[in-house]
Amino acid sequence: MNPKVDAFISESSAWKNELTLLRDLVIDCALVEEFKWGVPCYTFQNNNIVLIHGFKNYCAILFVKGALLSDTEKILVQQTENTQASRQIRFTNVQEIAQLQATIKAYVFEALEIEKAGLKFEFTQSKNLGFSDELLAKFDHDLNYKSAFLALTPGRQRAYNLHFNEAKQAATRLARIEKTAFRVLKGKGLADYVCGLSKKMPSCDGSHKTLKTNE
Repeated sequence: MNPKVDAFISESSAWKNELTLLRDLVIDCALVEEFKWGVPCYTFQNNNIVLIHGFKNYCAILFVKGALLSDTEKILVQQTENTQASRQIRFTNVQEIAQLQATIKAYVFEALEIEKAGLKFEFTQSKNLGFSDELLAKFDHDLNYKSAFLALTPGRQRAYNLHFNEAKQAATRLARIEKTAFRVLKGKGLADYVCGLSKKMPSCDGSHKTLKTNE
C-alpha cells in the first residue's frame, strides 16, 4: 500500500469510507498502487488501469480504457461528451459500493486482461477539437508559441483545445490562451508541474495545478 494514498484518504473529508472500500477492492485485484495526478492510481507493468477519486456529488472508480470493457451491467458512465477512452462507475454512499463489490472486481479483472492483451483504444479527432480562430490568430502573431504548441504531444494539444473551446465567448477563449501561454512555451500540458519544486506550499508557487476545477 502506498503511503501517499494513505495520506490522501486520511485527509479526505467527504468520501473517506467510500474511497477506503474502493481501494480495498482494487488492491485485492493484484494491481500496483501508485499516486498520480493527485489521486490513487492502480497499474500493471507501469500501465494505468484504474483510478479512484472523489468529486462534489459523487466518488468514482475510473477505468482508463473503460470504452473497451463489455459493461455487461450497463453501469459505466462517460464523464463528458468529449471523453473517449475512460469510463467511470459512480457512487454516492458505501452501500452502493458494497452491493456491487463482485461486479467492480469483475470489471477491474476485465480491464487487466485488456491491458495484458495489449488492446488499444483508437482515439478519434472530435469536430469540437479543431483550432479556434483565436488560437490560429495566436499562431500568426507568435511563431514561438505556434512552434511550442505544435511540438506538444497530441494528448496535451487535445487538453488545451478542450479547455479553450469550452468557452462560449471569444474573449474568454482568448483569455484562456493567454493565461496558459507560459505553460505551452515550457512544453508543458494543462495540468503539468511547471514550478520545478515540491507540490506542497510554500516551496511550490501552485502553478502546477490544473486550471480546470473538478465537477
